[in-house]
Amino acid sequence: MRHSKHAAAIALTAASAFGLAMGQGLGAEAVQADPGAKVEYSGTLSVLTKFGLQQLSPYFVNVAAAYEKLHPDVKVELIQESDDSVKGKTKTLVASNSLPDIYFSWTGSWGANFVRGNRAADLTKVIGPDTEWGKTLVPAAVKAFQYNGKYYGIPLYLDAKFMGYNKQVFAKLGLSVPATFEDLLKSCDAIRKSGMTPISLGNKEAWPAIHYIGQLLAYEVPQDVLERDFDPKTATYADPGYVGALTRFKELEERCTDGAAMNGTSYASALQAFASAQSAMYYQEILEFDQSANADSALKVSDFGFFRLPVPQGAKGDLKSIEGAPEGYMISSASKNIPLAIDFMKFVTSKENGQVLSAPPYGQPSATVGGASEATMNPAVVAGLKDINSASYLMPWLDTVNTPRVAAAWLSSLQALAGGSMTPVQVMDKVRQTAAAEAK
Repeated sequence: MRHSKHAAAIALTAASAFGLAMGQGLGAEAVQADPGAKVEYSGTLSVLTKFGLQQLSPYFVNVAAAYEKLHPDVKVELIQESDDSVKGKTKTLVASNSLPDIYFSWTGSWGANFVRGNRAADLTKVIGPDTEWGKTLVPAAVKAFQYNGKYYGIPLYLDAKFMGYNKQVFAKLGLSVPATFEDLLKSCDAIRKSGMTPISLGNKEAWPAIHYIGQLLAYEVPQDVLERDFDPKTATYADPGYVGALTRFKELEERCTDGAAMNGTSYASALQAFASAQSAMYYQEILEFDQSANADSALKVSDFGFFRLPVPQGAKGDLKSIEGAPEGYMISSASKNIPLAIDFMKFVTSKENGQVLSAPPYGQPSATVGGASEATMNPAVVAGLKDINSASYLMPWLDTVNTPRVAAAWLSSLQALAGGSMTPVQVMDKVRQTAAAEAK
């Protein structure tokens, strides 16, 4: 697929528009949630979710119905979007100053945009680590939504990336879980010789490839260097591990995937290829485990396995890191009923609803303490959650931890790298130049 300068310009323009729209709220007085405020159980509560996929959408529908049953004078209005469409929807709502009462947010720079624009209510006094509600949530997940010493987000679930694989295919070819990145490439060679696609990768949306890069960067670049470079004011992108990680990705692209064709394939199609046993592996979020293997898929739960993306030989970063971050929700500072919005989210994050969220068919590991019951969860999700908890560092998503312009540079440049129109050195030159311009 051709990767044009026009496509890159569109990505940059969208990111810039998002940042500018966020800034329109600057100057307004920050809104602090009052833990003692009385809840008025009446009116309409609007909620923008990231549960638009058919398999996930019933969760919020059912939770909203249960809440309405408890409070008949409340109507919960859902706006359900997918992982990809929620970005565009959020930008549109921000631009028109019509954010719903409750809206989905990633951590990092994405969430910081809402905070800088005074569009997110300060929840410190209701969800801080020492509060009654805060103590019911995983501490690290709550802290991920901390900005300038204050808390603005409500973590709903934990997330991280793993390489899912078809145990039956591996057994048939005499392959074991690869111990190193180099072993993974050799496994790909054997799988391709058998006539099967080793790894299905759809990068039409641009962010799937960036997840590979994020994990490889965590392995190749020291953590303190990465975190310094997340801030355009201190970024240099001088560490050789950056080009090294991009070079590793090109090796994986050439030996394990369909190559440049990935830019014309959606991430949903890549997931479906793995679930239908047309590919041997798929790099996925733990949130997708139940979508990959279930009673209705060709890939059965008993044949599904996973492992961390293996560490390349000679890597100099954090070798026990995993790319991932909790995801959750914020409450609009413009909401007319912040106490009701808080009450609804307390209901959503209850232990009982957390256990429903963590179990099939949803498989989203709850950020609520006690919200993940091994008795009802997919064993793979249980094991993955333990792996997340043992990680030394959670590498944040590059497209949400960076500022909008730098994130757009990563997205467009990496898509060009995958398409063959940019080299690893050129990608890093573009990211470096964008960060330098952002710092001025």
